[in-house]
Amino acid sequence: MFCPIAILLAGLLLTEPPPPKFYKGNTHTHTLWSDGDAAPEQAVDWYRSHGYHFLVLSDHNILSEGERWFPIEEGDRSRLTAKRVAALQERFGARRVELRERAGTSEMRLLTLTELRRRFERKGEFVLIQGEEVTDRYDPRTQGGRAVPVHVNGVNTSELIKPQGGESAAEVINRNVEAIIADGRKSGKPVLAHINHPNFGWALTWEDVAAVSADRFFEVYNGHRSVHNQGDETRDSMDRLWDRALTLRLTELDLGLLYGLATDDSHNYHDQPKTAVPGRAFIMVRAGALDGDRIVRAMKQGDFYASTGVVITDFSHDGERYRVEPAPRKGEQLTVRFVGTRRGPEGIGDAGEVLMETTDNPAVYEFKGDELYVRPVVVSSLPHPDPAEPGDLQTAWLQPVIP
Repeated sequence: MFCPIAILLAGLLLTEPPPPKFYKGNTHTHTLWSDGDAAPEQAVDWYRSHGYHFLVLSDHNILSEGERWFPIEEGDRSRLTAKRVAALQERFGARRVELRERAGTSEMRLLTLTELRRRFERKGEFVLIQGEEVTDRYDPRTQGGRAVPVHVNGVNTSELIKPQGGESAAEVINRNVEAIIADGRKSGKPVLAHINHPNFGWALTWEDVAAVSADRFFEVYNGHRSVHNQGDETRDSMDRLWDRALTLRLTELDLGLLYGLATDDSHNYHDQPKTAVPGRAFIMVRAGALDGDRIVRAMKQGDFYASTGVVITDFSHDGERYRVEPAPRKGEQLTVRFVGTRRGPEGIGDAGEVLMETTDNPAVYEFKGDELYVRPVVVSSLPHPDPAEPGDLQTAWLQPVIP
């Protein structure tokens, strides 16, 4: 007997899911909800209009919820002036910018994440993911030391995470990461915690970063001009820190891989200052669909790369080789370096050795079997158009694998 419903159901069961796509995003963003200088709608509008697919608003120790009014003031230090309010009204419409007078001061209401989602999200095109920069510090002054900042971002979280404190920088990191992961267990959603800008305030060592146990992410590049991505004469660059931390994790600590993100840490959306502007860095996540849960799940599988401009068409690894296919632009030469640490009869070799360097496209590294890990770095001949530090070349960082 002909049964159209049964045929329809069989067809649905046989239909393959769409292939994964790359989605562009930023996981470290500030607004007037904390210490950024942009209204939340201005920040979200910048990223959506510049081709990003997802954005995490990660203000310090606060979520974009509840009623919050921000004073409109003049002066060099004011983050919300009458001119900036007028620009918001011109861009979004006067009726969409809510103002009031209170005790002789003009104020503007900040939009919540719920309101921003209604205004800006488009299915399959752009999504906002809730987040927070859990902003803590380790203060060893009782032992003659100095207080240092310890910041960890929570991505796809459901509730406000309070700073957890601790008796060492590593303990502060781990307690805050564990609190973020606990939020995911409570909500039933996949969440992610990443260590922010280890060299900000020269706060964290590679040993501190290596010791994170509840999750496996850190910023290999942060677009803020005060975070010292390149290190200095005595302190590690983020690339060097990554290799030393990976080597320690895969030997003595037995903690598994560490993945690297590139973020804007954007604070500044106006002419000045240019300390932390949007667009200096991003991540490209390969996921089956555009939503917060799938983006986080893909990142936890290492299915993403970090970049300051270099684009990767495809990458894969199968236990025998790591294949990288970059997409050069006109006038650009791309060099692919496969970086790793070897183990041999004399013990563990130098952390972060360049195992192979090539301009071939695709670039393919054949595993030798003695590598603790292998991670590709793709370096452009083009300078960064608006670098966090002088000398920055456009770069992409792919995630390490264990052969």
